[in-house]
Parts: sequence; structure tokens; C-alpha cells
Amino acid sequence: MEPQNYSNHRKYVPLFHMILFPALVLTLGGASVNLYQSIGDHQRLYGASLILVLVLCTIGIFFLCRIFALKAQDRAIKAEENLRHYLLAGKLLDGRLTVRQIVGLRFASDDEFVELARKAAEQNISEDDIKKSIRNWRADHYRV
Repeated sequence: MEPQNYSNHRKYVPLFHMILFPALVLTLGGASVNLYQSIGDHQRLYGASLILVLVLCTIGIFFLCRIFALKAQDRAIKAEENLRHYLLAGKLLDGRLTVRQIVGLRFASDDEFVELARKAAEQNISEDDIKKSIRNWRADHYRV
């Protein structure tokens, strides 16, 4: 496995991102066309409407599943990085740091983590800029 760095750290799940999402978009298009063609036919209108509502609900579930999983991972990362900062610096992370900043800090090696966390809190550096400023990348292969 190639060492993780800023340019390759994002994770794509082919089944989720490249198969399921396009399939849902195509299904939404087909359900919309079906509903449009059913407007004059009262026998088909209810079924076509129901199919469209179910497709929209499925798309909602698709996004919510991703959001919920990422939120749970963000909470775990925040707790892990708070503990890591406590072990390295003897105090908890600065309260001014946002969850997004803490998520970006998780890639910093121990030797640059404390200083980068201080700098991020004082200068309100974005998650992306935090990641770009890391010299010694600490890989995270568990986030999806």
C-alpha cells in the first residue's frame, strides 16, 4: 500500500460512490419520467407517485447513512486527538478548535501535532490548510 499523504488520503468506496449513487440518480430520472407520463392516467398516477416518493426516500437514506457515519467517526477522532494532545502536552486541546480542524490534525505526527494544534487555534486555520502544512504525515486508513 502506498504511503498516505495529502494527495491520496481521501477514501472512495467504489460500490457506494460509483455504482450506488449513479444507480439512484438513474432511478430518480426513471421515476420522474414515469410520473410525468402518468399524469393523464389516473390508474397509473398513484403507483408512479409512490415510486417517486420511495426513490426520494432512498436517496435521503443514502445521504443520511453517510452523514451519520462521518459524525460518529468525527466524535471518535475528537476524543482520540484530545487524549493524544493530553498525553503529549499535559492538557486538553484548545476549546477554540472546531471538529473539522481536529479531524485535519489527526494526520500530524506526534512531533508536530501540539505546535500545529496551537497554531490552528490561534490563527483559525482551515482543515485543508492544516493538512497541507503537515510535514510528517500520520496515516489514517480506518476512516470511510
